[in-house]
Amino acid sequence: MKSFSILAASLAALLVAGCQSQQAQSVENAYDNQADRLENQADKLRDAGDNLMDSTRNRADNLADRLDNSADALRDAGEKKADEVENRLDD
Repeated sequence: MKSFSILAASLAALLVAGCQSQQAQSVENAYDNQADRLENQADKLRDAGDNLMDSTRNRADNLADRLDNSADALRDAGEKKADEVENRLDD
C-alpha cells in the first residue's frame, strides 16, 4: 500500500508539473529505490532459505550417522551372541 501511495503521489506531481525533467528523474528514482528495497528483501529471503537448507541437511546427516552407528552396534552384538552360542556348542 505504501508503494502505491508513493507511485500515486509521484504520478500526480509529474502530471501537475507538466513532465519537467527533474520531476521525471525524481519519479524514476522513487521507483528504483523501491525496486532496490524489494531486491534486498529477496536476497535476505534467499539467504535465510539457504541457511535453513544447510541446517536441515546437517541435522539429517547427523541423524543418519547415528542410525548407521546403531546398526553397526547391533551387528556387532549379533556377532558376539553368535560367537557365544558357537563356543557353547564347542564345549
